[in-house]
Amino acid sequence: MADGTTIEAMTNDKPDSCVDVHCDCPALWSMAQQFCYTRLSNKKNNGAYRLINLYPARSRRIAATYARMYLETEEHGAPEKKGRYYWMALGAFASKTVGCTLETVQLSYTRMVMGSTVREGLGQGNFWLFMDIAAWHWFYSVSPTSFDQCAGERDTDTYVQKVKDQVKKMPWEAKSLPKIDHLKIKPEVLEGFALVKQIEAMPDSSKKQKLQLQHLMAMANHEQGNILQKLIYDEPDFAWWIKIQRADDKELRQTSGYATRAFAFAASIFSPGLEIAFTSECDTGVPELKNTAPKETKLEEYDSRMLWIKSVADQFHSRMIKFKAQMEGELATMAGWVGTHDGVIYPDERPPQ
Repeated sequence: MADGTTIEAMTNDKPDSCVDVHCDCPALWSMAQQFCYTRLSNKKNNGAYRLINLYPARSRRIAATYARMYLETEEHGAPEKKGRYYWMALGAFASKTVGCTLETVQLSYTRMVMGSTVREGLGQGNFWLFMDIAAWHWFYSVSPTSFDQCAGERDTDTYVQKVKDQVKKMPWEAKSLPKIDHLKIKPEVLEGFALVKQIEAMPDSSKKQKLQLQHLMAMANHEQGNILQKLIYDEPDFAWWIKIQRADDKELRQTSGYATRAFAFAASIFSPGLEIAFTSECDTGVPELKNTAPKETKLEEYDSRMLWIKSVADQFHSRMIKFKAQMEGELATMAGWVGTHDGVIYPDERPPQ
């Protein structure tokens, strides 16, 4: 996929002079979308890009991008404003967890029973969440003023033609974009970035920490309610397999009538648990560094899932206050995953740096 956001402008013959180039909102949103796509792609020698195929590798590049955005080491970052993109820090741990889940022997074994339902659902959700949320942050970093002017105009149907054509070739595009309203602005995103403006203008304080948590939850409500719920959890097949993994035979009999206790129990044994570790490693033996979902959590139900996510957010926030250097050290490690290799490495292409 070649870069379709090149802007042409007339220049002059005066040395060391500058020419202003004015981009409209669709062009700027097209550039933001291209950033997301190229981050999950390798650049070929001819200037085109190839989206990498390996889902866990995509998840690690996504985690790296989130970590870099929080640390303000990403394109257009502002180190003096570190901490304004608070959701991104937790998002890095979450995407790492998705990658780890996709890599587990349990999920690979479960695919023998489930087919690709859970794997594809996780891959789809993580991919399109990244396409949504990373672009908002990249655009804001480029120009908060332009962001304010253009936030309401984001719509994949209005991108410049080459980028619009490219988006239509992305995985799961046909069934994903209508469900998530073609990436248009949502109230939770407006709330989250209104809080970003307050956070970046404040010195470190308990008041700033409170706003950071509010920002995190606004963005969490968006990514869970507007993106992931609509993309995967509302899908009957995906939700059914999530129930299977809980081994709740009574619930399954009430809703479907054809699952057996033995089958559900077997699926639960060979399925990954619901937990997140606040480390760059997939798991940790230190209880304080991870959060496991309560047994009664119904992952496919938004309200039930958000109760757990609020618990995760509170624990994350506490650790960011008490052990900030340690947490940011883990994020710095994940930031180094930006060029994670695909399952196949071709000699005529290179990963992001």
